Amino acid sequence: MRKKALKPSAYLTEVKALSDRIVKAQQPIRILDAIKWDDQIKQAFFEGNCKNPPIVTPDYYQKRPLGFDPNEKKHEFYQIERDLMRKLGQLNPLSVIMRRICKEYLDVVRMLEARGKPTFANISQELYGSSQDVFHVGDPTIANLGSMMEATLSQLLKLDFLVEEPKTINAKDAVAILNEKIQAVLPGEGLRAMLSDGIVADAAAGTDYIKLRADALFNMRDLRVLEVHEIWVHLGTTLNGLAQPYCTFLGKGPPSATVTQEGLAVLMEILTFSSTPNRLMRLINRVRAITLAEEGADFLDIFDFFRDKGLDKEESYTLSSRVFRGSSSDGMPFTKDLTYIKGFVLTYNFMRLAVNKGKPDRIPLLFCGKTMIEDMKVLVDLVEEGTVIAPRFLPPQFKDLMGLSSWLSFSRFMSTMNFRQLEQDYANVL
Repeated sequence: MRKKALKPSAYLTEVKALSDRIVKAQQPIRILDAIKWDDQIKQAFFEGNCKNPPIVTPDYYQKRPLGFDPNEKKHEFYQIERDLMRKLGQLNPLSVIMRRICKEYLDVVRMLEARGKPTFANISQELYGSSQDVFHVGDPTIANLGSMMEATLSQLLKLDFLVEEPKTINAKDAVAILNEKIQAVLPGEGLRAMLSDGIVADAAAGTDYIKLRADALFNMRDLRVLEVHEIWVHLGTTLNGLAQPYCTFLGKGPPSATVTQEGLAVLMEILTFSSTPNRLMRLINRVRAITLAEEGADFLDIFDFFRDKGLDKEESYTLSSRVFRGSSSDGMPFTKDLTYIKGFVLTYNFMRLAVNKGKPDRIPLLFCGKTMIEDMKVLVDLVEEGTVIAPRFLPPQFKDLMGLSSWLSFSRFMSTMNFRQLEQDYANVL
C-alpha cells in the first residue's frame, strides 16, 4: 500500500486539535473502576455462607465518586461533537468517526450515572452487545455460539492429556518474566509489568503497563497468553495509536473498539497456539453466564452456575461479580465480557474476507491503534494519504502475510461443507 508524502495543513492541524480534545475529555472516565464491587461486598457474601445475594444498590454506587462531573462531561463531549460538525462537516470521514466516538462516551457517562439501575444494563447492551445479537443476518446468536462451543469444549476437557500444568508461578515472579518479554518485544518503549491489588481479573493492560493481581498464580502457558494478548495486542496497538501524528484518538479505545481489541487478542492466542480448551471454556462460560443473566438469572444463580462448572467459591464469586458489576445482584448484566468471543468472530471474518477479495494488506491496519472493523475502509484511505501512519509494531504473523493468507485462503471453501455429513462420512474413521 503506497503512502503519499503529505505536509501538515490547516485541515490536519484542525483534525489533531479536535482529536486531542477527545483524548483529553475521556481521560478521567474509568468504567471498570466506577462499577467494581469492593471487598466489603465480598466479605458479607462469604460471611452469609454464600446464601444471600450481595446487597448492591444505586446508593452504594453513589458513594463511589466517578472522578468527574457527569453533566460537565456530557456538555464537553457535546461541544466537541458540535465543533466537529462546524469545522469538518457532516460527511467528512474523520468527522463521522470522531462524532461517533463522542456519542459513545456520552452513552458511557449516562451508563455510569445509572449504576445500579435498569438503564445501566440497557446502555451496556448498546455499547458492548447482547448475547441475543446475531453476527449477520440469518446467522446464530452469540448465545448460540456459546452453547455450541460449550458442548465441544466439555468433551475436550475430559481428556487427561489436555489438562493444564499446575499454576505455581506467583505474581511477583510472573511480573519479572513478563518484563523480560516486554523488553524483548518492545524494547525502550517504557512499558512494564507491575503488581496490583485493585483488579478483578488476573491481569489487565493499561496505557504503558500490564497489571497482575497480587494474589494470582500462573503457569508458563498463562504467561504466554498474557504475552500475546496483553503485550502484542493491547500494548502494541496502544503504542501504534499514540504514534499517530493527527488521529490521536486511535491511542484510546472507546467501547466499540473493545470488540476489535479483544477479538484480535483472542485471535492471537489461537494463531500462536497459546490458548487451551480450558482458556476458551472460561471465555465461553462468561458468555453463558451473561446469557443466563439476560434471561433472568440472578447473582446466586450465576454463582451456582460457576460452582457447577467445578470452580471454587472464590473464583465463582469473582466471575459472578464480573457479570453484575455496575448493576444489582438481581439486575441485568454488564455485557463487556461478550466482546472476547464476539470480537474474535467478527475479526476472523474480516480477515478471511480480506484474503478472499485479494486485500490481505488491509489486515495489518487493525493494529494502527484502537480501531473498529467498521472503519477499515476509511483507514485504508487515511493511510494512503498519510493522515494515519501504518502500525510501527506488528506481531510476526502480521508482518509476513504469506502464512496467514495461505491459511485463510481455504476458509471460504471449508465453511461451505456440511458438518453433519462430515460426521457421518467420518464415523468409521474417528
